[in-house]
Amino acid sequence: MNDRPVTTPERVVAALRAAGETVAAAESLTAGLLTAALTSVPGASAVVRGGLVVYATDLKATLAGVDPALLAERGAVDPEVAVQLAAGARDRCGADIGVGLTGVAGPDPQDGVAPGTVHLALVSARGVRGEVITAGGDREAVRAAAVAGALALIAADLGTLPV
Repeated sequence: MNDRPVTTPERVVAALRAAGETVAAAESLTAGLLTAALTSVPGASAVVRGGLVVYATDLKATLAGVDPALLAERGAVDPEVAVQLAAGARDRCGADIGVGLTGVAGPDPQDGVAPGTVHLALVSARGVRGEVITAGGDREAVRAAAVAGALALIAADLGTLPV
């Protein structure tokens, strides 16, 4: 896991409000945990546009717009898939910032990818950010690390947290 300051959903929602921007997520391994964390904050409805839970590989294409050829060639756990998930969330939900999360929570590998491997991406007017996390622990720990990483990416994109 990367060493960085911890950010909270409250901090991210406040930063989004201060910037006058909105966010949406396309979540695979987290199955909505990022969106749930953000919307646990009072007033989040002003900045959270929505989210797509795309746990099944085919839904990554049909709901989030990930290129089916990319999924067929590389599988669902790939950095470019994360970028396309982020772009799809941003586009389909009409948000300023899109976040994509895909990975393997475990306990077994998926398509040859080790448990604990997480690809995060963010797409905004400021560009594309991506990150790979290798998280230890059980499914809950891997999913929590993915959410924490995504919160940090949003904060960094808004200029409130260095990456």
